[in-house]
Amino acid sequence: MNDNLFVSFSGGKTSAYMTYKILNSSFKERYKNIVVCFANTGEEHPNTLKFINNCDKLLGFSTVWLEAVINPEMGKGVRSKIVSYETASKLGEPFEDMCAKYGIPNMSFPHCTKYLKQYPLHHYVRSVLGWEKNYDTAIGIRTDEQRRVTKNKDIYNVVYPLIDWFPSDKVDVNDFWEDMPFTLDIDEHQGNCKWCWKKSLTKHFKNIQENPEWYEFPKKLESKYSSVKTTKEGKPLALFRGHKTTIMLLQEFSEYKQSNQLSLNFNEDLNGGCSESCEVYGTD
Repeated sequence: MNDNLFVSFSGGKTSAYMTYKILNSSFKERYKNIVVCFANTGEEHPNTLKFINNCDKLLGFSTVWLEAVINPEMGKGVRSKIVSYETASKLGEPFEDMCAKYGIPNMSFPHCTKYLKQYPLHHYVRSVLGWEKNYDTAIGIRTDEQRRVTKNKDIYNVVYPLIDWFPSDKVDVNDFWEDMPFTLDIDEHQGNCKWCWKKSLTKHFKNIQENPEWYEFPKKLESKYSSVKTTKEGKPLALFRGHKTTIMLLQEFSEYKQSNQLSLNFNEDLNGGCSESCEVYGTD
């Protein structure tokens, strides 16, 4: 155990539950310093930002809100800036800055979490707080999702409180929030990142049906940055699974809807893809 604990708060219910447990347990006394941070991509669901703000105001998280600062010059690393609930990007500026320099992300190039969450969080911890290797990083992964644990957790000093300190599964998390005066008001198919390319086709179809305006932003990204980074064959990249562009995804939804083949009744737990939120360290 190191002197300092960095709590990576993703904005999801599990991550918030983990943060609450840490701040209200004996572990709070075991570390000299505990800092809670959230990295905003600019494409978070509005209710995610509201939820984090409520956690700060009502549960005393004192979250440090950060955003990536992408230097367009090659060879210059990602830095961070402090924002707030009021000033945090709601129009995707950090995400677009990342795409302008590094290209659009997808299953083959899953770099958005790295540039928009991991790097700015680490920049803040090391450059602002002055912590080097003397800190642990707490990640909100439950006992029922251990497949998401990184193989390099010892190298990164990653700790999983909901596996090792307060063993908890999804039922425990949901039970906790049922007893609280507020919760994260987001359906599971929506997720914290509104149109995340990790989502399954069915989740995208349900989101397109409910919130078609969400897909204007990824459509813009592909129109402007799909050739910043290309396939091995030199072809432009597409955001979504199966090498689908946003336009292709919307067209496929339209065809299914017109042919009456579309059923949007599905099991939220079994229909995989995007999880509740992206963590700084996933499986690798």
